[in-house]
Amino acid sequence: MGFGRLALAVVAAGAVVTLLVIGGRALIGPLGAAERTPVSSPTAGPTAASTAGSTAGATAQAPTVRIECLAETCPLVTVRVPGGDVLQYREMSRGEEVSYFEPELDVVLSDAGTVRVTENGEPRPQGEHGAREAFTVRAPG
Repeated sequence: MGFGRLALAVVAAGAVVTLLVIGGRALIGPLGAAERTPVSSPTAGPTAASTAGSTAGATAQAPTVRIECLAETCPLVTVRVPGGDVLQYREMSRGEEVSYFEPELDVVLSDAGTVRVTENGEPRPQGEHGAREAFTVRAPG
C-alpha cells in the first residue's frame, strides 16, 4: 500500500506542475504578444524598406494609432480592441513607440501629457500633464 500512495502522490504533483506551466504560458502569451508589436527607435536611421516606402508615397498605410513616450517613464498606457483583446497594458519608457493597425481601438492614457499620439497619421492634440484621457480611434474607410 505504501508504494501505491507514493505513486499517486507523484502523479498528482506532476499534474499540478503541468497545469501551472500551461496556465503560466497562457497568461504570459498575450502579454508577450503586446510587447512584440512593431516598435521603432527614434535614433534608428532609415532602412532600405523605409526608404522604399517613403518613395512609394501614399501606398504605405498609416497605423490606426501610434503612441510615443516623451517622459522618462509614461504611466500606464492601455490599448485594446473594443470588446476584445488587450494589446497593451503597461508603462512605457522614454523614446519607446508602439503602433497598431486594427480597424478600431480604445486607448486609455493615465497621463496624457507624457505621450505623443498620432491617429491615422494625424497628430492628436497633446494632453495635460497628469490628466487621464480615454478615446476611441477608428481606421479610415
